[in-house]
Amino acid sequence: MATIVSNYDGPLYLVVAKSLYNPDFIQTNFQFNLPTEYYAAHFPLFPLLIRAFSFLAGYPYSMLFVTIASSFIAIFFFNKLIRFYVNKKDALWMTFIFSIFPARWLIVRSVGSAEPLFIGAIIASLYYFKRKKYLWAGIWGFVAQLTKSPAILLFAAYFVAIIYPSLKNLALDNFAKWVKNLNLVRYYPIFFIPLGLIAIFSLYSVTQNDFFAYFKSGDNIHLFFLPFSIFNYSAPWVGTYWLEEIIFVYLLGAIGVIRLFRQKLDAIAWFVGIFFFSTLFVAHRDLIRYSLPLVPFLLVAYSDVLVKKDFKIAFSVIVIPIYLFSLAYISQNTMPISNWAPFL
Repeated sequence: MATIVSNYDGPLYLVVAKSLYNPDFIQTNFQFNLPTEYYAAHFPLFPLLIRAFSFLAGYPYSMLFVTIASSFIAIFFFNKLIRFYVNKKDALWMTFIFSIFPARWLIVRSVGSAEPLFIGAIIASLYYFKRKKYLWAGIWGFVAQLTKSPAILLFAAYFVAIIYPSLKNLALDNFAKWVKNLNLVRYYPIFFIPLGLIAIFSLYSVTQNDFFAYFKSGDNIHLFFLPFSIFNYSAPWVGTYWLEEIIFVYLLGAIGVIRLFRQKLDAIAWFVGIFFFSTLFVAHRDLIRYSLPLVPFLLVAYSDVLVKKDFKIAFSVIVIPIYLFSLAYISQNTMPISNWAPFL
């Protein structure tokens, strides 16, 4: 269990949970060779939940509890979402696929990680947006934004999904009438998402004395001006020229985006399209982890293929390497911690 709880980036979230971003507390109690500004990249909701449930069995096991509970939320809402596109029997099969595939998803929901909470909130928000329950879509979007920074792309997707169908009318109406016809008031809960980002930056203005501390957190932001910068093997978080599988990641993502737009899935297609476009500018070897929020919706895009017998046979073979890779990865992807006392 010490190996599991020491997997990246779990201990970093434990530092935030224990310190609440207090620089003096961090410097006094934790010996990671990181500047205190680094922790601003770790948004507060996941650490706060760890702190809230720490009375159960201490901070490290509280972290695992929150991760697993968040995984159930993600899987639950994926099941509800996929039922729009496949029958009940196939929905169960698709949910099984999502529970363990890709292996990187199985890994992050088995160690201390904010991804399950983030992805679960994204799925829930898009599910409620599809059902025109905008208040719940906004609330879950707010949860996603308090968890990880890319949630702002969800707000962008909602905004485009609302505006785009009416753009053709802009040529026929004056601007004021066009805006009035949009009836933006009914969509007001989606503005909870940017408000969440403002709330976090306001927190940083108190704890870090800097409203924009997130943008000064060091090399946590792996976005570069040029697309496909990941193929610069000398980049700090790449460090290898063994990157051919990245091409397949891009290919599957691009086809998935096209399929979603052809299926006229509106907000989902816009979110996947915008998020996928952003990944083209990420220069990090672990691109699959950065792409995990796309996975549930790419499964929707490919659902007509994934429910076929041929895929089920193939997947029964793939299950084995999924677990072998996951075990190997978890056993090695650990932070060096010699003294656990400050984390307990």
